Amino acid sequence: QVQLVESGGGLVQAGGSLRLSCAASGRTFTLYAMGWFRMAPGKEREFVGTISMNGGVTHYADSVKGRFTISRDNAKNTVYLQMNSLKPEDTAVYYCAAGGRVGVRSESYDYWGQGTQVTVSS
Repeated sequence: QVQLVESGGGLVQAGGSLRLSCAASGRTFTLYAMGWFRMAPGKEREFVGTISMNGGVTHYADSVKGRFTISRDNAKNTVYLQMNSLKPEDTAVYYCAAGGRVGVRSESYDYWGQGTQVTVSS
């Protein structure tokens, strides 16, 4: 079992930045690729980005490429999502997830956090 707890969400103006954190506990963190997803009101959950076990591989959704950066600190069992140049359409609940391999589909991930709200005002 892996427990994931997100933090760092909040209210920010368009053009601003936020950094989300996801702290993992339980099984060995380096066994898992990590992903970030988001769900906006009235919409389905969508892929944001993913990072491999050692951090060497990252992949992003086109909608956030160039603005968002995923990183991980395996010594701290934490994955981060740095979000810059935020737009109102980035408003959503953001979830981190852990799985056996990098992937863009929710089905690639076995464990999920509870989510953290990000609201971007125009």
